Amino acid sequence: MNVAQADTQPTAAAIISQATQQQWRVVDADNIIKITLPTGAAYIELNPQLAPKHTQNIKQLAREGFYKDLNVYRFVEGFVAQGGDESGKKPVKSAVKAIPAEFYLTTPSPVNITELDHSDGYAAITGFLNGFAVAQNDAQTQTWQVHCNGIFAMARDNDINSGGTEFYVTIGHGPRYLDRNITVFGRVLEGMEHFNRLSRTANTGAAFNPITDLQVLADISKQDNSQFKVMRTDSAAFLALIKARKNRSEAWFVETPNYVDVCGMPIPTKRVSDLES
Repeated sequence: MNVAQADTQPTAAAIISQATQQQWRVVDADNIIKITLPTGAAYIELNPQLAPKHTQNIKQLAREGFYKDLNVYRFVEGFVAQGGDESGKKPVKSAVKAIPAEFYLTTPSPVNITELDHSDGYAAITGFLNGFAVAQNDAQTQTWQVHCNGIFAMARDNDINSGGTEFYVTIGHGPRYLDRNITVFGRVLEGMEHFNRLSRTANTGAAFNPITDLQVLADISKQDNSQFKVMRTDSAAFLALIKARKNRSEAWFVETPNYVDVCGMPIPTKRVSDLES
């Protein structure tokens, strides 16, 4: 891209601010979980299209109060924060402790996504589907959510079907080598700072990164009426945003690589104000 082109291309900020209401979608509160941590609440959108069983199970766990007063017990700097029942002994009621892996969705016909125009070494095709960063096989008949910063996934043991209660959030550079090895089924909409501010080591006599509660947002609407909008990843605005991220036109940038990878493409998300709702 030459200087003249850079001068005429709109910035990412301008594209986001000028996107029409039709180019945003309101996230269904029934697919948002709220995790209350020591420094505040994080809101996570679940991905029922790619992982319906995991989505349903964690909502059931939330509704039976499974995570109340548990903790985020594993923290690996620049990698992951993992929470749930470290002991593995807490019983469940109507939910289940282990569910079949949903590493990818298999479909009889191709699934159309907003594609990036390159492969990335980990998948034949990468792009975006319903507000999530995803990848696919050549035939587009296998689709999975990829490990970018801020994804929500289910930890497991060696048995691929052993995951069910122990969730994690990635807090550093996306560990893409985990793709299709673990079920990824959501992403943080708001509140990443609360995962980043968790204690790294336990202090004697103090609760270690306690989880006050994990709740389905739709269930607590009288106490918390938070709403979120995500830019439609199949919209013209998002296509323009991909172009703007490949070649940044802001005056600060010297190099324009004409490239952005799937985890380097932020998906615009905003809290809905009273004026918008």
